[in-house]
Amino acid sequence: MTKLEQIEKSVSELSPEEFDRFSAWFEALQAERWDRDLAEDAANGTLDELGELALAKFRNNRTRPL
Repeated sequence: MTKLEQIEKSVSELSPEEFDRFSAWFEALQAERWDRDLAEDAANGTLDELGELALAKFRNNRTRPL
């Protein structure tokens, strides 16, 4: 059994209360990783081209209100 299969089995056996705690922890972990990855992308310039494209469209009135 792989590590992932073991985790899946363990999660499926959690009580409702344990599952809620696990879910909250996992969502927080995902958010933390998302924030870290976004910060890294911003710092290393990965998002610069997208930002410039968005600004160019805005300057040329090629956007719409949300």
